[in-house]
Amino acid sequence: MIIEDKRLNIEGLKKHFKGAEYLLTKDITEFYLSLDPTIKKTTINWRVYTLVQKNILTRIGRGKFCFGSSKTFLPEIGRKEKVIFNKLNSEFPFVEICIWNTKVLNEFMQHQPGNFQLIVEVEKEVTQSLFYFLKELKYLVFIEPTSDILDKYLPIDKEAIIIKSLVSESPTQLVNGITTVSIEKLLIDIFCDDIIFSAQQGAEMRTIFNEAFSKYTINQSKMLRYASRRRKKEVFQEYLSSFQIYGSNDNKAGIL
Repeated sequence: MIIEDKRLNIEGLKKHFKGAEYLLTKDITEFYLSLDPTIKKTTINWRVYTLVQKNILTRIGRGKFCFGSSKTFLPEIGRKEKVIFNKLNSEFPFVEICIWNTKVLNEFMQHQPGNFQLIVEVEKEVTQSLFYFLKELKYLVFIEPTSDILDKYLPIDKEAIIIKSLVSESPTQLVNGITTVSIEKLLIDIFCDDIIFSAQQGAEMRTIFNEAFSKYTINQSKMLRYASRRRKKEVFQEYLSSFQIYGSNDNKAGIL
């Protein structure tokens, strides 16, 4: 269904909601109803769909939008990540694997850590198998390490692999054929795990959140759903309420 721009009334929509941090579906519905009280709900739904397709609106949650095009976080996938992912995928073809390097956090951090780790997340039942497989390949690897283990054995001059259990229904994404972390998963993971991500806690985590929300579109529903899967939804919402992270212009997304 092709909808003419004049029917979308894009300029009128922007003017009407100028300064708004976000729009709800009911707000858009009321806007179009004010112009034409006889308009059908299905027609409004098509208009919303078209506005998203045209990058006039970006969906940031269920029934929640902000103005501007979507800016997706695409973490860099290095050669080492590709090699390890392909080896694991070949050895364990039916296992869901998510891989990423903590160096992708650098763009959000004020203080840069001196070393990085490669995070490999898999179903809990196969973590031990992956651990021994990587050990046989002579990789420096840890499985669900404690802070004491990391303090004693994690070298400062060598990149280690850390194996973690992959939470079911984690919001991963495919980048160049590699299953890796999404921005929603990244933020929740550093919030929930203060052992592996000890360098990203406190004031540094606040910086990471502010930078992430200013640079990329973040889906609130997806992030909170994952926080709930990790049994941290309430405490995470409380953390967010301690400071404002809202989209205030076309270049920012917000959490609502």
